[in-house]
Amino acid sequence: MKEKKIMLGNEAIARGAYEAGVKVSAAYPGTPSTEISENIIHYPEIYAEWSPNEKVAMEVAIGASMSGVRAMASMKHVGVNVASDPLFTVSYIGVNGGLVLVAADDPGLYSSQNEQDSRLVARTALLPVLEPSDSSEAKEFMKYAYTISEKYDTPVMLRTTTRLAHSQGVVELEDRVEVEDKPYERNPRKYVMMPGNAKLRHVFVEQRMNALSEDGCDMWVNRVEMNDTKIGVITSGIPYQYVKEALPNASVLKLGMVHPLPRKMIEEFAAKVDTLYIVEELEPLIEEQVKSWGIKAIGKEIFTVQGEYSANMLRKAILHEEIELETPAEVPARPPILCPGCPHRSVFSVLNKLKIHAAGDIGCYTLGAVAPLNVVDTTVCMGSSISTLHGMEKAKGKEYIKNWVATIGDSTFLHTGVNSLMNMVYNQGTGTVMILDNSTTGMTGHQDHAATGKTLMGETVPAINIFHLCKAMGIEHVYEVDAFNTAELEALIKREVARDEVSVIITKAPCALLKTNISKKKCYMIPENCKKCGMCLVPGCPAITKDDNGNIRIDDTMCNGCGLCMQRCKFGAIGCKEV
Repeated sequence: MKEKKIMLGNEAIARGAYEAGVKVSAAYPGTPSTEISENIIHYPEIYAEWSPNEKVAMEVAIGASMSGVRAMASMKHVGVNVASDPLFTVSYIGVNGGLVLVAADDPGLYSSQNEQDSRLVARTALLPVLEPSDSSEAKEFMKYAYTISEKYDTPVMLRTTTRLAHSQGVVELEDRVEVEDKPYERNPRKYVMMPGNAKLRHVFVEQRMNALSEDGCDMWVNRVEMNDTKIGVITSGIPYQYVKEALPNASVLKLGMVHPLPRKMIEEFAAKVDTLYIVEELEPLIEEQVKSWGIKAIGKEIFTVQGEYSANMLRKAILHEEIELETPAEVPARPPILCPGCPHRSVFSVLNKLKIHAAGDIGCYTLGAVAPLNVVDTTVCMGSSISTLHGMEKAKGKEYIKNWVATIGDSTFLHTGVNSLMNMVYNQGTGTVMILDNSTTGMTGHQDHAATGKTLMGETVPAINIFHLCKAMGIEHVYEVDAFNTAELEALIKREVARDEVSVIITKAPCALLKTNISKKKCYMIPENCKKCGMCLVPGCPAITKDDNGNIRIDDTMCNGCGLCMQRCKFGAIGCKEV
């Protein structure tokens, strides 16, 4: 009997890659995809890396595929945007060894800036898409993706979502299939995408998609579950689970390959049911194609294009059942907030004091936009802070940005901020860039990057020196400062924002939650000195509270001893001690 194990969807995807004989994996961390790579490193047969961004990760996987081995790239949906340049072209090129892109969408915006549907990207790029509905399928679909990839000479997208990535299911473990490396043969017509070659490959791609559509009718990942024919549902992915719970007696066409669609299979199913519903999260990709064939179906007329679905939502929309739910217990609001001891709080508290606006970026420091810090004014995408500030300066002039800075983290700077800073220097911009270096990729759970000196596989390597990297761009004024030295930081910011050229301030202090950053200090109150002025409360550290009588208290179970509150107290009412 084969071993069975309960696995997260992401863990199952990693297992599927292992069993499929994958040899190279590249990724950039991003919720909800991060745990895929963090589980792949448990399989030493696979080389795995954190690339500096998703474009590079995609290109690494493409190179491995071209050389003749099975390869993969993993990223969240907005990372697919970054990788789209090589992705659209490798669709024309095809593969040598199998190539799979795992794209993790985030319906419900649990940790993202939009609700992008990666299936639409795949449709535009002319790529087949597989979408599993549980952990077992996540593993099996991952393996099948390589069969499709190599049979049809195509990259394959495996689309997952937050609910699948972070839910658990039973997975049957199987042995790894050792796939023999394919020989590399020089073939410029296939691998060199200049216009003349690309025109020929485009013809091939269209033929490939037609073949996939026809063959999809017989693929095991697409199946019909005939029951009561009064209601028929076409669905895929996690929504399939909601359909089975809400409509257990309905007939269901479960699509495992959601692009291209198996037209003949869909037409035959639709002809057998009285009323056809199409249930898919986010955009009406399946619905629009089915309706374009003249098939009557009900979809987004009654279902939302926003957020996650649920069984109760389907019951209400299809069966018109009013679901009475127990009134949930009232709990206090829990707004997002920086952790106790976070170095970003110290930086933002100084910017707030100086009434300076920040063009922000993607990371923990985005929380500088909310009360009580209220510093970050803009956040668009990875690396955008520097370019946004540059655009403001070119639009409004140097004086306009004298009370602005760009804030970006160390990992995000290496992701795409480097290019933005180069652009700022090259085009003779003016502005102060603050790189908030906390020695990790913090928001996604402390992954290493090129400036930490550690690889995904735990190897010690030379660390990129961000200070010297900035100097190498020709920036004269580059400074490193302790993020918690508020007096020096304040003086430095005042001086640098007044310059009529590019300057960089690198604030350095490790993330308070890093395992290697164990605090040996705790702050404490000296009540007899306290004037109850509240200055220590201004940065919003959750370890400091005020009771009904106005007395300030420090919770030593939360305090990390960063000393920010002590620096703000003018009356010596806060001390710091070794523990």
